[in-house]
Amino acid sequence: MRIAKIVGTVTLSRCHDTFVGASLRLAVPMTLPELRGETQPAADEIVVWDDLGAGLGSMIAVSEGGEAAQPFRPKDKPVDAYAAAIFDDLRLDP
Repeated sequence: MRIAKIVGTVTLSRCHDTFVGASLRLAVPMTLPELRGETQPAADEIVVWDDLGAGLGSMIAVSEGGEAAQPFRPKDKPVDAYAAAIFDDLRLDP
């Protein structure tokens, strides 16, 4: 699981049937120096399935790979990343 920042929303004009009504967000995974504000986020953005209602600028916990599809079992969804949590407060020890 990684921590990522929501930077946008994904809108589809046509999609897979299982994505109808989905909320998809664009998020940037962050490293420890980026979380501390020492550097700017430099990773490529990823598309994240969001059932929690994360907004722009929200910090989220992202589950990726096979684990991202687990919340939908027994149904199958072609999901590579899932927003597992929204952080209200994130504190890092120095």
